[in-house]
Amino acid sequence: MKTYAIALLPGDGVGPEVTAVARDVLREVGDRFRHRFEFRTELIGGAAIDTFGDPLPPQTLEACRSADAVFLGAVGGPKWDGAPPRPEQGLLGLRKALGLFANVRPTRVYSDLIDRSPLRREIVEDVDLVIFRELTGGAYFGERKRGPTFASDECLYTTGEIERIGHAAFAAARARRGKVTSVDKANVLETSRLWREVITKLHERHYRDVQLEHALVDSMAMQLIRQPRAYDVILTENMFGDILSDEASVLGGSIGLSPSASLGATGPGLFEPVHGSAPDIAGKDRCNPIGGILSAALLLRYGLRLHHEADAVEVAVEAVIRSGERTADLGGQLGCRAMGEAIIDELHSADLPRAHHVQMHWG
Repeated sequence: MKTYAIALLPGDGVGPEVTAVARDVLREVGDRFRHRFEFRTELIGGAAIDTFGDPLPPQTLEACRSADAVFLGAVGGPKWDGAPPRPEQGLLGLRKALGLFANVRPTRVYSDLIDRSPLRREIVEDVDLVIFRELTGGAYFGERKRGPTFASDECLYTTGEIERIGHAAFAAARARRGKVTSVDKANVLETSRLWREVITKLHERHYRDVQLEHALVDSMAMQLIRQPRAYDVILTENMFGDILSDEASVLGGSIGLSPSASLGATGPGLFEPVHGSAPDIAGKDRCNPIGGILSAALLLRYGLRLHHEADAVEVAVEAVIRSGERTADLGGQLGCRAMGEAIIDELHSADLPRAHHVQMHWG
């Protein structure tokens, strides 16, 4: 029986609620597949500011560096708005410290939830795409300046940063449907011109078997709503990816369904639901834990290379959705804990097949 060390960072808002459910799902996986998961819980974000005055305390960073994988609930909330340091600095600092350069956000529309989508059935049916967002460059990490009457945020990218995320996206496309859509703003921004040049050369040298198309980010924001089935792997820079992935997350009916993985070349990955801290429902047992549970599945798949175990979690989620169980964001009555328990029960009792949909491969 192998032992895996997992750092749990519940964070703020609904973060502790979804983290508790994800931990219980992983425990069930350990019991069923004979793995031992050792959990270490540490503070990050606003909770860490309240206790230590630091959104990323040294003991949190040490726990993450020594872990096999990191699960994060959420950071942020109005309590800490306008006062330095901000909770989000903890997350940005952790990504940088762990060398996490690729944020991977899959979006899949479940057939049993199509009617919950804000778009018509014929638009969202069979949507299965993944966004590769570069995570360490761009305006989020550039030099910031502020004066009495001005402010500026430097957007900086290097060839190496672009090539690194490009390799990851093209490799994922090879394992899926063989298409990459690279998104930029090359008609205006110099960084986007470099981005397009580097991705084009990378494609010509190494990935001619993969289809490549380029799209401007404003057009992409429109086309992602008009024809989301046209896309397989979407590749883009940090800020554009942040915005587009949140847009994509509602195609399936709720942002509460969406997982994410932040991966580097070596070391532990970071896995978290997309939905954020949702402070308006924090502590009320009303959040949807599925995004967190599917993030735990990504942790199994890309953090620990336990692919069959990840399949089991994903199939259990789909089976519970098919049975009609719903949280409030999907028009149902179940709370966070009850939905988690339903998925754990399915994982425990079902003779689970391998997941039927196409999976990405990393590394």
